[in-house]
Amino acid sequence: MTTITAAEVVDLRFPTSVMLDGSDAMNPDPDYSAAYLRLHTDAELTGHGFVFTIGRGNDIQATAVASVGERLVGRQVDGLCEHVAGLAHELLWDSQLRWLGPDKGVIHMAIGAVINAVWDLRVRREGRPLWESLLALSPSEIVELVDWTYLSDVLDPGQARELLEERRPNRTDRLAAVESDGLAAYTTGPGWLGYTDDKLADLCRQAVNDGFGLVKLKVGHDLGDDHRRLAIARDVLGSEVEIAVDANQRWGVDQAIEWVQALSGHDLRWVEEPTHPDDVLGHATIAEAIAPIPVATGEHLANAVLAKQLLQVRGTGILQVDATRVGGLHEQLAMLMLAAQAGVDVIPHAGGIGLCEAVQHIAFFNAIALAAEPGRLMLEHVDHLHEHMAAPVDVRDGAYHLPRLPGSGTALVDGVDASFGYPTGTEWSL
Repeated sequence: MTTITAAEVVDLRFPTSVMLDGSDAMNPDPDYSAAYLRLHTDAELTGHGFVFTIGRGNDIQATAVASVGERLVGRQVDGLCEHVAGLAHELLWDSQLRWLGPDKGVIHMAIGAVINAVWDLRVRREGRPLWESLLALSPSEIVELVDWTYLSDVLDPGQARELLEERRPNRTDRLAAVESDGLAAYTTGPGWLGYTDDKLADLCRQAVNDGFGLVKLKVGHDLGDDHRRLAIARDVLGSEVEIAVDANQRWGVDQAIEWVQALSGHDLRWVEEPTHPDDVLGHATIAEAIAPIPVATGEHLANAVLAKQLLQVRGTGILQVDATRVGGLHEQLAMLMLAAQAGVDVIPHAGGIGLCEAVQHIAFFNAIALAAEPGRLMLEHVDHLHEHMAAPVDVRDGAYHLPRLPGSGTALVDGVDASFGYPTGTEWSL
C-alpha cells in the first residue's frame, strides 16, 4: 500500500512586474505566483497542485495549503484516489474550516489545491492525462463527483446525467476533431495595459502570424487610452481577427454600461469582468444594457453557487472557469454542467503560472463530452512562464493540442524552487 509521507508547500513568485506582463486596470504590477503543493509518497509517485496568486499574500495562501495538505499525511493513496469525492466532502464540509468561508477565499482555494493534487496522483497512477481519465468515466460516475446540495434546484443529478448521456454518442467524432484540429486558442499576450503602443502593435502582428483568431485587450483605466489602443489593434489585426476586452472588475454597474457603450464601435467580441464578480444582479443589468455584446465572467467566482445564480439571471453569455479559484476539479465539473444546462459556452480563464496547463484538461473534456456547440469554444493563451512547467501546453497555429503525458498539467520542472522560491530564491536574493 502506497502512503502519503509529506505535503510540501513552496511559496513561488515570478517577477513578471518588471516587464509589466499581466498588467491591467485593477492589477498594475502583478508578480505571477503559486502556493505550490507536492504530495510525496513512499513510492515513486508525487501529486502536484497549486493556487495561483499575483504576489503579496502568496505566503498566506501557502500556509493555508500546508495546513489542509498536512491532513493527508499518513493516509493511503489507494483510498484517497478511489474516493476523491469523499475527500472533497470531508474537507469542504469540515465545520471548522468551513467557518473561514464558507466555500470562498483562501481556505476554499487551499482545499481545491489539495483535491487537485490528489487527482494528479490518481491520473498519474493510471498513466493518463486528466482529460482522458475523465472521459473514461461514465455519466453516472461524473455526476457522483459533484456535491449537488445547493445546485439541484436548478440542475439535479438526474438532469445532469441526461445531459452527459445525450452527448455521449458524439464523443468519438468530437475527439477525432480535437485530435485533428485542436481547440481554438485566443491570446491576451498583446493586450496588457502597461505595454507601449509599439509593443501592442508588434504583438498583434505576431498574433496574426501565429494564427490566433481573437486578441483580448485590457481596458478600464482611461477611456481615451482604450479608444487609441483598440484602434491600433484593429488597424494591425484587420477585420478577420476578433477583439475582446477585459476590465478586470474595474467599473461599477452604471460606469460599465457607459464605458462599454462608448467602446462598442470597435466591434467587440465580448466584455470581460465589467464589475465586481459577486454582483450577480449587477451583471444581469449590464448584460441587458450592452447587448448584443456578451458579458464574459467567472474567473473570480468563488464557487458553483454563484455560477448558478449568474446563469439563472442571464448575467453572463460566456462562463469562465479558473483552474485554482474554486474548491477543486469537482466544483469545476459542476460549473461545466450548469453552463451546459443553461446553454452558455464555457471559455476558461488561463494565463498566470500553470493555469493554461491545468485548465486545458477541463476545456478539452467540455468540448468532447459536454458542450452543446464545441465549435464555438476557445481557450485563453498567455505566452509566459511555460518553460517552468513539466508538461507545457502545445499551442500551434492558433490552437491548443491535446496533452498526452500522464497527470493534470500541474507539475513544475526541477529547480524552480531554488530560483523562484520566495524570498530566498536566486531570482529574489540578487
